[in-house]
Amino acid sequence: MKTVIQIVLWIVCIGLGYLIYQSVTGPIRFNEVKQERYAQVIAKLKDIRSAQEAYKTVNRRYAKDFPSLIKFIDTANYTITQQRDSSYMEYDKTYQIDMLKEVRLIDTLGTVSVKDSLFGEDGRYKNLAKVPAAEGDAEFQMEANTLNKSGFQAQVFEAKVEKKVVLYDQPKALLDNENSQIGVDEVNGNWIKVGSLSEVSTSGNWPPIYDGRGDQQ
Repeated sequence: MKTVIQIVLWIVCIGLGYLIYQSVTGPIRFNEVKQERYAQVIAKLKDIRSAQEAYKTVNRRYAKDFPSLIKFIDTANYTITQQRDSSYMEYDKTYQIDMLKEVRLIDTLGTVSVKDSLFGEDGRYKNLAKVPAAEGDAEFQMEANTLNKSGFQAQVFEAKVEKKVVLYDQPKALLDNENSQIGVDEVNGNWIKVGSLSEVSTSGNWPPIYDGRGDQQ
């Protein structure tokens, strides 16, 4: 009986030791996974923002869906212009003399491919909708709209993905804690997103630490 009790106590001690180890190392591993996956997701959101800004430059509005945005990147061109100041003499009827007139001229120099300008030879834009590091074929949610702001009609867009999609295989307790995070060094809320449908902004909701990292890999 004494031997049985000793074996049970050893099992209990090992179990408690494992639980303590997990309670210490679990959050550390979670944070490592989170930062690695967030960096990939945010790099993709930056690509989406760059593509949307290019789309708006040409079309004066944002793309409502990814097929339209990807087709635009494949086919559209920027017009390259150059501004220069010039002047000429013109007869002024009021003063009845020739007076110097200054003007600003815009010269069209040519065009450049949007794809080459944004992505060069990299074809990653073809998968703009796909969420990196997520399970299966998860895609970003994206919308574009017109926002009335103090009588001004502003074009807005938003692209986002829920944290639980990115951290699909992580412990629920740690994920719940992550969703409740609020701080300047955290991605606040349940979503990782760029742009806004309620504000005139193309900013992301991630902290500056992610802006110092390389873009899409």
